[in-house]
Amino acid sequence: MRDDRLRYAAGLVLLTALALGLLLWNVGAGSVDITLAEIAGSIREMSGIIWTIRLPRVAAAAILGGALSVSGFLLQTFFANPIAGPFVLGISSGAKLTVALVMVTFLSRGVVISSMSMVAGAFVGSMISMGFVLLMSRRVRNMSMLVVCGIMIGNICSAITDFVVTFADDSNIVNLHNWSLGSFSGTSWDDVGLMAWIVGIALLLSFLLSKPIGAYQMGEVYAQNMGVNIKRFRVELILLSSLLSATVTAFAGPISFVGIAVPHLVKGLFRTAKPIVIIPGCFLGGAAFCLFCDLIARTAFAPRDMSISSVTAVFGAPVVLYLMASRRGGRGGSA
Repeated sequence: MRDDRLRYAAGLVLLTALALGLLLWNVGAGSVDITLAEIAGSIREMSGIIWTIRLPRVAAAAILGGALSVSGFLLQTFFANPIAGPFVLGISSGAKLTVALVMVTFLSRGVVISSMSMVAGAFVGSMISMGFVLLMSRRVRNMSMLVVCGIMIGNICSAITDFVVTFADDSNIVNLHNWSLGSFSGTSWDDVGLMAWIVGIALLLSFLLSKPIGAYQMGEVYAQNMGVNIKRFRVELILLSSLLSATVTAFAGPISFVGIAVPHLVKGLFRTAKPIVIIPGCFLGGAAFCLFCDLIARTAFAPRDMSISSVTAVFGAPVVLYLMASRRGGRGGSA
């Protein structure tokens, strides 16, 4: 028990140090490299390229990357499937569709869209997609087929989104195209503040569900015997995972594979699936993963930015392929 606690503490310290190190690297690296002294001066004066452009983008990458990873862990728990995630199950695509509809509807009328409206629209889309997945889960008992159904739902939502974009005004198409590729650029401090509040509350509520999640991982019968209200618990998981993934999509567009790959990498690091350890571990791991990918997206072909989703796919897809090749059934991970 003592060795386990030391391993958990060491893992959390390692992930924290990794995230902070990548955060500083992201702030300093770019088309113009900036020293630590210049970073400190810009922060102190709250001005310059660091304070107005790089720091908000870095903060968004950390917050949204962590949110996406925790969302993936909650979905993997809910479906008892190691390759369940917001992107694979079509939840991100559903959020993308409704945000595109909101943007086209309001921008065509010259109405400025607030960040909260974007989040609300993305949440509605996430819930609609999740609803279709849940309806399919009642008819399809095979979890692999359920994932395929989720992929099909995602493709349908993406096709409708492309149809909407085709008939949008030219100015709206530019906004939609840049956002739909996935990027943390253009984030303001107001956006960071809002996403921090939403993700922080959802993360806290997820952490408070650690005990029911741990019981649910042992099976529904065990969870019921432990006093878990299964119906209410499932609703809570759906709402929290949808809110987290919707927030990511609203601010950064669809981002692939983070919600699947990072939870498994974190479980491998801690050698456990205990939610009280994995939830903060997933947040830190997701933050570090997205900071690393955003660093590559900004610097690989600077000053041109790559799509963040393209970079996360390069590093996340091999993890998913490995999981699918080595899967032996079960719920994945030991408690």
